[in-house]
Amino acid sequence: MKELKGACIIAQSGGPTSAINASALGAIESALDNPCITAVYGASNGIRGVLDNRLFQMDKEDREELAHLKYTPSSVLGSCRYKLQDPDTDEADYKRILEIFKRYDVRYFFYNGGNDSMDTCNKISKFMLKNHYECRVMGIPKTIDNDLSGTDHCPGYGSAAKYVATSCMEIYLDARVYDIGMITVIEVMGRHAGWLTAAAALAGDYAPDLIYLPEVPFDVEQFISDTAAIYKKNGKAIVAVSEGIQDKNGKFINEYGISSPQTRDSFGHAELGGLAATLVSMIKARRIFGSVKVRGIEFSLLQRCASHVASQTDLDESYAAGKAAVDNAVIGITDKMVGFKCSRDGGYKCELELLPLDVVANTEKRVPREWINEAGNGILQGYVDYAMPLIQGETLQQKENGLPRFARLKKIVAR
Repeated sequence: MKELKGACIIAQSGGPTSAINASALGAIESALDNPCITAVYGASNGIRGVLDNRLFQMDKEDREELAHLKYTPSSVLGSCRYKLQDPDTDEADYKRILEIFKRYDVRYFFYNGGNDSMDTCNKISKFMLKNHYECRVMGIPKTIDNDLSGTDHCPGYGSAAKYVATSCMEIYLDARVYDIGMITVIEVMGRHAGWLTAAAALAGDYAPDLIYLPEVPFDVEQFISDTAAIYKKNGKAIVAVSEGIQDKNGKFINEYGISSPQTRDSFGHAELGGLAATLVSMIKARRIFGSVKVRGIEFSLLQRCASHVASQTDLDESYAAGKAAVDNAVIGITDKMVGFKCSRDGGYKCELELLPLDVVANTEKRVPREWINEAGNGILQGYVDYAMPLIQGETLQQKENGLPRFARLKKIVAR
């Protein structure tokens, strides 16, 4: 493959995580150090930054300040949820992207995101090829949902899973302080895949009594019965539920009692949330529980930005994924996503591999049914063995005045 010289753009998309900036740092540092890459740009707010010609000059940033990105949560470049149309239907966005690429001599494009972001990568790559513009496009995975196909796990998942498990342990202890009955419902992110909610099982002896994932249809009456049985036995009950649990007809449980249709994003995804409150109302409406105290807890944004309990394993792997995307693009590889191939026999080992974008785009990986108990309300050891290595390691995050030290970038806009 011939040497290709030109600028690169690095962009972030979708929901933020504690590790997405670690991937960005891996890509940025590798790009800054490679003589084939003549300029390093960061797109403001994902692909929107390219379309709006708002690019940050990453080579104008101080290298020591950039290093703090590894321990800085959220998306430092800004994110978006913008869906590119099928180019066979509407080429306007793609023509604009090509125009910007030519203006800045961009020959490398790195997009850091989840399922929809990999779809964006794939579409851009195919359009550039069709229009005879040489540009190497690589996807860098990111999602706390852990639902990208082909890879053992996704950057960001280990840290979010560690937060969920830690928080469940703390809630377990808090819910047992008083000598009165209590039922606690914990809502965890997860639309169609329950990987993050399954992490509640990592809490071991402090895990919730019941755990429900979207992989198994949710029956309200069975949920009430399960909860009542636990409460009758212990005088307490803790339940963890994925926000995306659905009944046997595919209706989201958080839609129960809602007359108007749910709001949807640009990708057509229903906006979830409020499930814990819905289930709490159902429990309170049942006389079988008497005057028991019922509390709903929604982890919401906390589970994806809690860098104070991040996994160092996750951050190191995330950094490596970003670096590998650049290193492989420079030697001629394109239209791939960096993935993880892992083994756990005789100790945890993780290797990087490259996956075709058209294989991973828009394909969801779900929790195997054999890792969920027969009743559909608990998690088995197979999942614990899979996930436990991913949450290991205390981070090397610096502190200032007892608080985390996050990156402070200048974000100089390219002209």
